[in-house]
Amino acid sequence: MTRLHAISCAALVAAMSAALPAGEAAAQEQLSPTTEAPPAPTPVLRPFVAQYQVSNHGNSLGTATMQVVALDDGRWRVDLAMKGGGLLRVAGLNVEQSTVFDVVDGRYRPLGQSTVKRVFLSKRRTTGGYDWAKRTAQWTGDVKDTRRAPVPLQDGDMSGLLINLAIIRDATPGATLHYRFVDDGRARPQDYAVAAQTQAIQVGDLSFDALRVDRSNAGSEQTSVWVAPGVPTPLRMLQSEGGETGLDLVLVGYQ
Repeated sequence: MTRLHAISCAALVAAMSAALPAGEAAAQEQLSPTTEAPPAPTPVLRPFVAQYQVSNHGNSLGTATMQVVALDDGRWRVDLAMKGGGLLRVAGLNVEQSTVFDVVDGRYRPLGQSTVKRVFLSKRRTTGGYDWAKRTAQWTGDVKDTRRAPVPLQDGDMSGLLINLAIIRDATPGATLHYRFVDDGRARPQDYAVAAQTQAIQVGDLSFDALRVDRSNAGSEQTSVWVAPGVPTPLRMLQSEGGETGLDLVLVGYQ
């Protein structure tokens, strides 16, 4: 596994201290680069494997792995697997999620989704299919009766895992992000507010200049994600409720 590398950014500004003759000044003006900063490049989707430390209410629970895998025919798959350790192992909890997707007009378009949850001796498995020809999505398996009906699809709809990737792609200082979550037999809008400035976030013994992205229409259940330029996976994913820290995934390394 490749250890994380700290991200730093420095700007160098040089100024002429002496005036040039008119002819030379005109030539210098033509040769000088523009002072307007170019737009930041859009992050490129690429395969990675990332490892996280998982805690809940400050108690260590275990580890998680998030990865993006390139498949055939321009398809991709994003996975998130949580494995028990500490209290999570005692509870016997094990969670695996996957979404197969492609990229259409720059959008991450889900094609199939699956979730497996194991608690003690029980196992819950759900499978979802996104039919873009019929523009409906439907889930089977251990799904609530109220979530078995087809869900109408709209352009831009994503699973929960894809929204995490979209935040990495879209987050810029002060931006407002609008997505539509279609997962597990339900659909709902999700809006996120990106912080106006970066903040230092500690990952192990390294510090990153990261943007905090908060879901703004979640009610008492808050979701926050921290992302940094050049890092293909979130630095941290935090769920909280009523101001209390809940499930917390902190990046420890990726490759």
